[in-house]
Amino acid sequence: MFPSLTRSLVSKAAPLYPIVSRNPALGTVIQRFSFDSKNVIDKTLSTAQEGFEKFSSLSIKERGDLLKNLANVLESRIDKLAELATVEMGKPIVESEAEVKKCAWVLRHFAETSEAFLKPVPVETDAQDSHIVYQPLGVVFGIFPWNFPFWQVYRAIAPSMMVGNVYIMRHAQNVPMCALAIEETFKLAGFPDGALQNSFCSIPTLHEMLEDPRVKATSLTGSVGAGASLAAKAGSVLKKAVLELGGSDPFIVLKDADLELAVDNAVAGRLLNSGQSCIAAKRFIVEKDILKPFTEAFVEKMGRVKIGNPMSRSVRVGPIARKDLMLGLHDQVLRSIEQGAKVLIGGTPMNRKGFFYPVTVLTDVNEENTAFTEELFGPVAPIIVAQDADDAVRLANKSDFGLGSSVFTKDIEKGKEIALRLEAGQAFVNNFVKSDPRLPFGGVKKSGYGRECSQHALFEFANVKTIWVK
Repeated sequence: MFPSLTRSLVSKAAPLYPIVSRNPALGTVIQRFSFDSKNVIDKTLSTAQEGFEKFSSLSIKERGDLLKNLANVLESRIDKLAELATVEMGKPIVESEAEVKKCAWVLRHFAETSEAFLKPVPVETDAQDSHIVYQPLGVVFGIFPWNFPFWQVYRAIAPSMMVGNVYIMRHAQNVPMCALAIEETFKLAGFPDGALQNSFCSIPTLHEMLEDPRVKATSLTGSVGAGASLAAKAGSVLKKAVLELGGSDPFIVLKDADLELAVDNAVAGRLLNSGQSCIAAKRFIVEKDILKPFTEAFVEKMGRVKIGNPMSRSVRVGPIARKDLMLGLHDQVLRSIEQGAKVLIGGTPMNRKGFFYPVTVLTDVNEENTAFTEELFGPVAPIIVAQDADDAVRLANKSDFGLGSSVFTKDIEKGKEIALRLEAGQAFVNNFVKSDPRLPFGGVKKSGYGRECSQHALFEFANVKTIWVK
């Protein structure tokens, strides 16, 4: 039913099978896959176009019923899907289970709420009848990352499918088995052929697919470089794109903050998904009056976190998803140290099988330091001192990114005022940043553009059409 976790095809020649499923906790190859041929890709595109004709003809209620079926499929297979994510990209098993449950939530949310937002909207004009309707664009080409291999996909497709679009999915090359499992869930839920298809396309072929007239729009969650490249290509063929490109989220702790609450959220916000989350707290900006007690409590709690086999229910931090990512993270730490940062705990790759990096806390990090200017995708937490609340806001906004942000203070009105000043798509007061199907998700600056989740996501890939009758 779902891809086997034990079947091994490691004897296949690596150059011919460049898509590699590898267990990051062990460093061992599970299975290899080849890129799709041009004939296969053409068939995928044709099937998607045919699927769009069928799927878009369904009523909103019928599409919603299919999404509810899909949610039921996920919940009935949560153990298998969660294990697949943990084995293939290293997410702690408890978090993998939570991810699958959240996917079911987002599917049901849009199944139950979309119709109210997609109804024709009458507008009073000098016409006999004038109103707005929302129609699908067609085939959307979605490019997805490995860090939340299920959530990123279902979150993106749920609102778009309620409008009537269909998807071709190009998943990250290190989670091919998750991609195949996602494709299978749509079949089990009874979606028509072509509603969602996986494509093992190469990067050059990806651009060719975007040029194909059967593809009407695209979305990408990934790096700034990948987003810029895709945006340039989409722009050259005048196709709509939605981009979510990560962040370097500020986590502000003001001097009047509840220290225990701030520390608990700092640990949770930094270590979610072993630190490999676009909305993880990544720059801890602490007002000088509370710097010492916060640092001491934060280091003590971070130091007690259990790292190890992600299949263990007691483990909080698993491996980094790939070796190159681990080495890149360590390079950032080394450069930060060279530039004056001090290591309070961690700072060296762990001497064990797999791609494990220890929980690391850096201090004496200034605004020119690598740990401040670059996104750290792993369990590394730099602490930056702010002179006062205004300085904290200045430091928070001194970033190329603008995805999430949070501020901790007992003065709720002050927290709200600072939230409005933060240059980010999300600003949380007294909590670390979380995505929620009911609220828009996306960023500003180099964190991308467009929104997923909430009613705003419904209109990203919709033809918002004016109907005017004399």
